[in-house]
Amino acid sequence: MSSQWMRRAVLALAAVPALWLAACGSGTIESQLTPTRILAFGDGFSDLGQGGSRYTVNDGSVNVWSQQVAASFGLPLASKVAGGTSFATGNARITLKPDAAGNSATPTVTEQVDTFLAGNAIAPTDLVIINGGIADIVAEVAKVNSGAESAEQMIANVKQAGRDLGGQVRRLVQAGAAHVVVVGTYDLSKSPWAVSTGQTSRLSDASGRFNDQLLLSIVDLGANVLYVDAALLFNLMIASPPSYELTNATDIVCTSVDSGPGIGTGAGQVNSALCTTGTLVAGATYTQYLFADRIYPAPTGHRKFGDYAYQRIRARW
Repeated sequence: MSSQWMRRAVLALAAVPALWLAACGSGTIESQLTPTRILAFGDGFSDLGQGGSRYTVNDGSVNVWSQQVAASFGLPLASKVAGGTSFATGNARITLKPDAAGNSATPTVTEQVDTFLAGNAIAPTDLVIINGGIADIVAEVAKVNSGAESAEQMIANVKQAGRDLGGQVRRLVQAGAAHVVVVGTYDLSKSPWAVSTGQTSRLSDASGRFNDQLLLSIVDLGANVLYVDAALLFNLMIASPPSYELTNATDIVCTSVDSGPGIGTGAGQVNSALCTTGTLVAGATYTQYLFADRIYPAPTGHRKFGDYAYQRIRARW
């Protein structure tokens, strides 16, 4: 079963309730979701500063996609450490430890959900955002590159990680979540990491397998769950940057080299969690770049995906 077929199937299932509503009335959805709170769980793609900074250009703006979604609803969203309801943490894997950078203290996505559910209830008007996959793929590919794991075992582990994320989605629904937005990984074969290391084929396979297993594990949750396809939008932004107010969708704009493990792709590499407007490629207009580092988007890429996710949410609920 191909990745494209799976994505089309789930997107079609997600659209069914809206079609029923259109058939029963005037053709428009009269009662749209108006969330009163947004909860977020995930990895560096959604991290709003659990470690003090974000995985993008830290310019003080709304520069991470989940916060862009919240802002579009007129709601605040901040990291848990700042008193908010976003638990997403850079390099967090879904169930396994250590994280993508070798840190065993980083809470997994599962542990993030544990922490919230231990002392809180999910309300019918909550919008729950959960993402994952990037950190698991980074960690598993690192094992292959070091010779600690075979390519076949890596794919098996990545597929399990996709099912594990689906399990957390199901858990949130069972806890009362009526509106869950799920995001897997974009196609990491298109990342500067994949291109610079010659691993486009390996990362294409890993990304697709993760997303396929995630989709298979949530396909029966269409009444409560919306899958937002990061791979689709990132492929479009990379294929046609000017259509998304970008001029560069291949290079990284940050120069903030991390002497440590950083984002998990190796020591001595750019880590956008250290990136500010003072650590950019000379002469670059960072708002026109898609990538901040080898994996994570610069602010415009984040905002474009946040706008896309918001539009999908409004069309769905």
